[in-house]
Amino acid sequence: MFSAVHGPSARKRGALRLATVTAVSGLVAVGAIAGAGTSFADTPDQQGQGGASATIQGLEPGSFADAFIIGDHGKRQKVSAGLFRMNVDGGGTLRTYCIDIHNPTQHEAKYRETPWSGTSLANNKDAGKIRWILENSYPQKNDLGQLAAAAGIKGKLNNAEAAAATQAAIWHYSDGATVEVKNKVGEQLAEWLVSSAQVVEEPKASLTLDNASVAGKAGSKLGPIIVHTNAGKVTVTPSEELKGAGVKVIDKAGKSLSAATNSSELYFDVPAGAQPGAGTVRLSATTQVPVGRAFASDSKSQTQILAGSSDSTVNAEAKVTWAEQGAMPAVTVKKDCAKGGVDITVTNKGDKAYPVTVGGKTLGSVKPGESKTLLFPVAEDQKYDFTLAGQHFSGVLDCKTAGTGTPSPAPSTPSSKPSPASAGGSSTGTTGGTNLAETGSSSSTPMIAGAAVALVLVGGGAVFFLRKKKTAGQ
Repeated sequence: MFSAVHGPSARKRGALRLATVTAVSGLVAVGAIAGAGTSFADTPDQQGQGGASATIQGLEPGSFADAFIIGDHGKRQKVSAGLFRMNVDGGGTLRTYCIDIHNPTQHEAKYRETPWSGTSLANNKDAGKIRWILENSYPQKNDLGQLAAAAGIKGKLNNAEAAAATQAAIWHYSDGATVEVKNKVGEQLAEWLVSSAQVVEEPKASLTLDNASVAGKAGSKLGPIIVHTNAGKVTVTPSEELKGAGVKVIDKAGKSLSAATNSSELYFDVPAGAQPGAGTVRLSATTQVPVGRAFASDSKSQTQILAGSSDSTVNAEAKVTWAEQGAMPAVTVKKDCAKGGVDITVTNKGDKAYPVTVGGKTLGSVKPGESKTLLFPVAEDQKYDFTLAGQHFSGVLDCKTAGTGTPSPAPSTPSSKPSPASAGGSSTGTTGGTNLAETGSSSSTPMIAGAAVALVLVGGGAVFFLRKKKTAGQ
């Protein structure tokens, strides 16, 4: 089809080793862990960076087809290319494409909405072209006759060919891979998408917070926490710790607040004399997640990018801490793929300096009244796990796509069932725009649980291990 995006040397990145099973391993714990492990939805490095969390379900029948990754010396690796389906925690359905062709997709892996800065897209100058492809192809453009006409294609497109072509075009820009769609009409669409793509900005999060951690003295109004969302209404629910301490969630005017909208400012009214303590507030809404949002998994399951969303549940959480004296740190953490680590932002509202110590090493000290962001370096594919100011932060740094390798024989029959592996789509093609008619799991894509090891999904570009990893876009 088309040559690799970054010149002849990038073409070699298409050579792959096929893997049918994988275990989540090699994770390095860093620093102290507070209590037992947290559930996925509670992983605090996502604090403030809210949005949808979901479980991958595999390929949707009818929206994937055969394609070939062209490797060294013209070797061809057959894969199934197309759409994934995810079930959203709390309700809703997402449809996604792969942007991490060489990594495996773990069986029923958990994903969460993630800024591009926390994925390989942070280092990819063509990331915006991927969003353009998503907005100008299937399933956003579900009238396949019009899509074929726009691409100058005389033949007739079906869902499977359109999805495979879209995935192939995305891999061109996400992984620098040379991919050919088996069907001629699909190949023509893929070439048109690649040649037509333009850089588009990263979409806004479905729900996110500024200043998601605040701290200060009892007897004062702490905040603000600023809400950013595309939802019409966000429910605000204080934790039992806040209620028990008499802490009220209020707006800028001092009125009690139980709902918020975009740009709302939330404050905490902490009673004078309240014993030192902490609590959280949970924000929840139902909305469509914007096309182009990335979804990442701490299980190292391949990174995905959103192609369409039903009305889905989205959440975010903020924390407040209060005391009478001493250091009063408010801490937030964010993955930083451009710098190769985790950005730790600490704002100290107390009267003593706060040393930021992670894994036995002090990264710096934050003076009273000061706010500082410090980088905690984390190696690629490694887990970080530490506690600061009573908050537990954990995750895996997954910032790179894979490099060269040697292809193995491909599976002879692609499958939509995610037990050994898959790629994703829709069996009807009747759903358009960002809307999805279906929610929940599909009866046509049953999950077959693996024993002892995490299974990979077959196809969808999800079944490969590489000898080395290389940053996408390089």
